[in-house]
Amino acid sequence: MLAEQILNGIVLGSMYALVALGYTLVFGVLDKLNFAHGETFMLGGFVAVAASALGAPIWLAFPCAIVLCGALGLLVEWVSFRKFQSADAQITAALSSLAVGLIVIDLVQKSFGSEPVSLELPLAVRTATVNIAGTELAWIKIAILAVALTLMAALHALVQYTRVGRNIRAVAESPLSAALLGVNVRQVNQQTFVIASALAGMAGLMLALRTGYAASDIGFTFGIKALAIMAIGGMGDLRGAMAGGILVGVIEALAVQYGLGKLGEVVVWIVMILVLLIRPAGLFQSSTRQRA
Repeated sequence: MLAEQILNGIVLGSMYALVALGYTLVFGVLDKLNFAHGETFMLGGFVAVAASALGAPIWLAFPCAIVLCGALGLLVEWVSFRKFQSADAQITAALSSLAVGLIVIDLVQKSFGSEPVSLELPLAVRTATVNIAGTELAWIKIAILAVALTLMAALHALVQYTRVGRNIRAVAESPLSAALLGVNVRQVNQQTFVIASALAGMAGLMLALRTGYAASDIGFTFGIKALAIMAIGGMGDLRGAMAGGILVGVIEALAVQYGLGKLGEVVVWIVMILVLLIRPAGLFQSSTRQRA
């Protein structure tokens, strides 16, 4: 059914968007890319697997993913970015974050194995549906979408209307000016990594709930797509990350609906090329990049 495929696309796109938002936040503040971000996303799925294996209620995995993935983001900030903030250290910071990501993959594979690991959910959770306009839709997909949209709305409110958000925007505009105005730039960097990583962890957890498994190699797949989505929406633009993620997810789902499923893995690159040919700065930006 077309309606169900569109819902699938929006759900998938919302998870793309959450990962892309993490890239966008860090890029908007530091002008650097965190290449361990995809592995932070992957770790969220294994938090769900561990919670299920231990017999804990699945809702408990959500705060655990926030704490564990946020802590990993803080570690990446300390190891890979705190000492390498100058413009000539961009490659060093990127390679250092890549190394952290590879270490995370290795630790996960040693703990859970290199094959995908099934996530055991109660039958009622997996099979519950709701009928909307004659279409049976899975409750779990609707719940995942609701959580993802809530997280995006909360991030928007945080950045636009709170002191933390004002400080993030000030540092993104000019770290030197922000420091002269009394903003603790190091603390803002730490907060940015924690928020970005917590969002990625939640996205990974929700993907595991949606698919029923977690895999150690999925971080690269989602991470590289999220980078493309950030380019589609506009580098450093939160609105663009949200819209770009959902756009790509829906297009992938429609490709499956109309028998073009084999193009699903390349659709993000096709969309990126088309968008950048028309708007080189991305969908939501002018030639002057807007910061987070």
